[in-house]
Amino acid sequence: MPGRPVDELPEVSPASDLDLAYEACRRINARYGRTYFLATRLLPPDSRPAVHALYGFARLADEIVDNAVAPGDPAHALNTLEKALHEALRDRVTGTPAQHPVLAALADTVRRYRIEERLFTEFLASMRMDLTVTGYATFAALAEYTHGSAGVIGLQMLPVLGTTGPREEAAPYAAALGEAFQLTNFLRDVGEDLDRGRLYLPAEELAAFGVDRAMLEHAHRTGRADRRVRRALAHLVACNQAVYRRAEPGISLLREASRPCIGTAARLYRHILDEIVACDYDVLGRRVVVPTRRRLRIAAPGLALAAARALPFGVPRGTR
Repeated sequence: MPGRPVDELPEVSPASDLDLAYEACRRINARYGRTYFLATRLLPPDSRPAVHALYGFARLADEIVDNAVAPGDPAHALNTLEKALHEALRDRVTGTPAQHPVLAALADTVRRYRIEERLFTEFLASMRMDLTVTGYATFAALAEYTHGSAGVIGLQMLPVLGTTGPREEAAPYAAALGEAFQLTNFLRDVGEDLDRGRLYLPAEELAAFGVDRAMLEHAHRTGRADRRVRRALAHLVACNQAVYRRAEPGISLLREASRPCIGTAARLYRHILDEIVACDYDVLGRRVVVPTRRRLRIAAPGLALAAARALPFGVPRGTR
């Protein structure tokens, strides 16, 4: 996926341009996270900009790591991004506006919702792992990565979504749902990840079915996966579904207005798993997607509920 390096995004100046910063984040979300963006249309309008800001920051780091769009060393680029993040968060206290639009919007979101800064540090730590770690032996080893790359995203979102009780009660479910989304991405994108020299499917789980990395690479090159690969992928899909089931009770702990969004997002992502099963686990020769019409059909109940509550919503022109 093409992206734009951190230093190519337009600057924003004074805080009066904060709306422009949030709009830049919304455009990033609409372009790159279309399934996610569709679900955000089910949120109350005043919650959406913060979600776009959180997505925008994650995307900046992701582009540095996955697409090497930043000039020079990606490790240096991540360090530069982290330094800019901390400066933006510091400046939000002093009243000095951040110049990078995504960071300006993020700093405002952190201030408004009192999001813990350590969650962004933990996220960037996992992004750095992608620069050196090419595989994971076990689910336990993978868990460190998925916590920082996805679990903390759920925790960042939680103050924006709101809860019906103490936030700490909903936190484990929010983290689990983020990790479930990430595991789905690993299964859908296994071929693309191999092209980048990485494999997120635990070696121990694959070995139980007689599968190793070389076998997956061969299947990716040829577009043909044998029965052992399909059985291993079926097992991993079942493991992923179990994480969704573990996360599901947390949706009822969210404030009522946020539940349609998160419930719909979970259904959309679980349908990616359904598509993987329907194509007989052919994820190494192609990228599995849920057809646009089906996505809209899945989202329809949430959209209807949003309309009943008189929440303006819109459906993006394209979804991926």
